[in-house]
Amino acid sequence: MKNYQKIQWRMLALLLVLGSMILVIVEAMPPPNPVQCTQTGCTLSNSYGVWSDRKDCHVTSAVYPTSEEELRSAVADANRRKLKVKVVSRFSHTIPKLACPSPGSTMLISTERYNTGIEVDVANLAVTADAGVGLRELIDRVEEEGLSLVAAPYWEGVSVGGVISTGAHGSSWWGRGGAVHDHVIGVRLVVPAKESQGFARIVDLKGGDPLLNAAKVSLGMLGAISKVTLLLERGFKRSIRYNFTSDVGIEDEFMDHAQKHEFGDIQWYPSLHTAVYRYDDRVPVNATGDGVNDFLGFQSNLAIISKSVRASEKAVEKARNVNGKCILASSFLSYKKLTANGLKNSNNLKIFTGYPVIGRQGKMQTSGSCLYSPQSNTATSCAWDPRINGLFFFESTAIFPAKKFPDFVHDVRKLRDIVKSESFCGVDMYNGFLIRFVAKSGAYLGQSENSVVVDFNYYRADDSSTPRLNGDVWEEIEQMAFFKYGAKPHWAKNRDVAFFDVQKKYVDFGKFVEAKRFLDPTNVFSGEFSDGILTGKGVPASVKGDGCALEGECVCSEDRHCSPENGYFCRNGSVYGEARVCRYSSSSIS
Repeated sequence: MKNYQKIQWRMLALLLVLGSMILVIVEAMPPPNPVQCTQTGCTLSNSYGVWSDRKDCHVTSAVYPTSEEELRSAVADANRRKLKVKVVSRFSHTIPKLACPSPGSTMLISTERYNTGIEVDVANLAVTADAGVGLRELIDRVEEEGLSLVAAPYWEGVSVGGVISTGAHGSSWWGRGGAVHDHVIGVRLVVPAKESQGFARIVDLKGGDPLLNAAKVSLGMLGAISKVTLLLERGFKRSIRYNFTSDVGIEDEFMDHAQKHEFGDIQWYPSLHTAVYRYDDRVPVNATGDGVNDFLGFQSNLAIISKSVRASEKAVEKARNVNGKCILASSFLSYKKLTANGLKNSNNLKIFTGYPVIGRQGKMQTSGSCLYSPQSNTATSCAWDPRINGLFFFESTAIFPAKKFPDFVHDVRKLRDIVKSESFCGVDMYNGFLIRFVAKSGAYLGQSENSVVVDFNYYRADDSSTPRLNGDVWEEIEQMAFFKYGAKPHWAKNRDVAFFDVQKKYVDFGKFVEAKRFLDPTNVFSGEFSDGILTGKGVPASVKGDGCALEGECVCSEDRHCSPENGYFCRNGSVYGEARVCRYSSSSIS
């Protein structure tokens, strides 16, 4: 019977891989608009359709300025009427509720239509763009002038204002580093003002102004970003090659890898004992190659494929059978190796023919092809599009001081040895542990030293009361990262527990709070989640309810915080003894 089940899972994995191979040129249904309004008000969603607390974000009204003056008028109107305000873009990819204003009389300011201004200053190697300009539009315009933007996140579905607000990044310790905000040299903000000043004013922050260090990563708390100015470099190309190899020695090799390869990263698949080193280097603009980075995870997917993967995960979870996840993880990794994880040697042929893949910086630094298509196409979409009931997952991202990262890797290895490798198949179905590098930053909410960023995605249930297979493993790793090693959370990702005591992890947090009080003294740009970050109260929840630990709203201290009726009880971690996790047991007795 077990052999028959394995055959079934392998056949399913093969079908899913074949389905993905069909989608070489297929376009996808674009993501839904995050702001939906009726006569009674508006609702704000993120791109996954569900916030971290699963509660809707209701807003009284939404406005869509098209110019800086209209943006100033919107802020002035909100301030005059004593409304609470948040700014949102066309994309809304933030997982925590940073973009949701405090309850009451509220306003959303969408930059969706404030998206046309892009001024390239070739002589001074700089570009200034409206806050709502999409990253892809910005990059393409810069490349037209023979220049390149050095840093960008791997996902291009972000706006200029959004990409700097939450510390979005690529991977690099070189130069100014891999975080986009560290390439910012100017920000124009619209902030509340006195009645005598028209209730709103524009502040133009440039290099040397200490407020710029607050505005570079502002979490939307200081005001409405109007325009951003970024440094550029002369155009260049990149050469990329992936090395699929053993995971032995990651903790010893990561430093050398980051120092040798300007844009390098590492993917670690613990259950498969595999590491994938990305050798990613700058080459001259006249190097031969017209390659494209079209990352597999951001390509169009047939809705039926995404639904099938989700249905398979749910079936495995219900049956408490990890073999299916392991077979899928192994098959997906093999497909990534076959297709170079989405690299294509030619922009015209759109296929991978061999290493190295060389292409313009603008075509290699970021991707997101599932974003672009007519609304009429409903057969394909981004894999996580909430309208198709496809992939649904948690996304945890921990930022470690480089010196602490090796010990974290050692602990994860110990945990893998104790609980068995199969327990890690759930994360390896996605991208394993994605390890990237960000440099020391002057931003108050940036990194105070060269750091290592670790991302991992894992299954999230359809409802908050359903526990997860091997959920204790991910809870222990989460607490190990954020509590034992003091990792900082990525501002736009993570479950609530990652933000516990976050104020104490930033040496310049006090300076950021001072900037907030100066620019927004009446707290117009207010939200429950963002206010909780400022005050340290309410994130995570101070009042623990039944099942709160299952979704990271709390750390369990009693069995009821887990799911005792389903056999999940609050227990100590297996390696990090101070962790408290929801572990499955046939008996309530430890």
